[in-house]
Amino acid sequence: MEARTASPAAAAPSGENIIRTLPILVVHAHSACNCRCLMCDIWKIREAKSFGVRDLRPQLESIRRLGVRWIVFSGGEPLLNADLPEVCAMLRAEGIHLTLLSTGLLLKKQARSIAASFDDVIVSLDGPRQIHDQIRRVDGAFDSINEGVAALRQLRPGMKIAARSTVQRVNHRFLVETARAAFRMKLDGISFLAVDVNSTAFNRSLVWPLARQNEIALSLDDVPFLDREIDALILAAKAEFPVGFVAESAEKLRRIARHFRVLLGVARPESPICNAPWVSAVVEVDGTVRPCFFHPAIGNLNQETLEEVVNGSVAQDFRKDLEVESNAICKNCVCSLNYRA
Repeated sequence: MEARTASPAAAAPSGENIIRTLPILVVHAHSACNCRCLMCDIWKIREAKSFGVRDLRPQLESIRRLGVRWIVFSGGEPLLNADLPEVCAMLRAEGIHLTLLSTGLLLKKQARSIAASFDDVIVSLDGPRQIHDQIRRVDGAFDSINEGVAALRQLRPGMKIAARSTVQRVNHRFLVETARAAFRMKLDGISFLAVDVNSTAFNRSLVWPLARQNEIALSLDDVPFLDREIDALILAAKAEFPVGFVAESAEKLRRIARHFRVLLGVARPESPICNAPWVSAVVEVDGTVRPCFFHPAIGNLNQETLEEVVNGSVAQDFRKDLEVESNAICKNCVCSLNYRA
């Protein structure tokens, strides 16, 4: 996850383990999804669950006390949650900035509700038309995003709508074309991150076996092609697109290729600069709270308030013991957060 106001920042000071302000909250609004992505197992969920009004209401006082300023709705596909407009209305009344992360398949159908409920939207865009549909395993997925963005633009011309692209074997030679597709869609920008293949995130009960990882990640023969594509994207970012349209710096883009070299055992893993456990939390649909997408749970909202969870003994001990630079999970992270208010 890219911080909306990302800038160089260190993690919380050593010994500062009480969370007094929690600016960012990621909420998994719905457990199921309407895509069948190659790199994700969320679509395999059969018993769909939602984070609704009854789940939010007991947490509003904690949200106020913690000074939450930005909530990102993720999933699954958040727009499958029938309670989402009411949940958003409650949070907008608190003055909280709301972001929607979406597959984009329902943007057109729910354009009016989205325009009224959210401050900005991030859609998943994994390639030009054929590549995107191949990865998402949904015919017409690319065109659905295009039509949905156009519908939102008609209702709210100034609404920020950007794309996020997950780099993997199928699309690693198409990064420039993906950025061009986003530009033609009249999106405001695009960000790129490496695919995660070796964690238990994204509904994996166990880490994927090596054979499955190799289907999604890059081979040694693929990496040089990615290097050249990243170089081309860096040039295109300067020559073809507005400043900042490609969210990542050249250094961050090159870290994507390095990530695949680490997976292949030809580079040493390095943790990114990240302060996520001190400035954010992730809430899953069953109430589970995590300090980020990848680390173990620190509590559950069905037993405690958000404030009690993030300042409970489990959470405090986790932050006290966490050394981002040396932690094995952090070293493999593809989705770090470096937030500064």
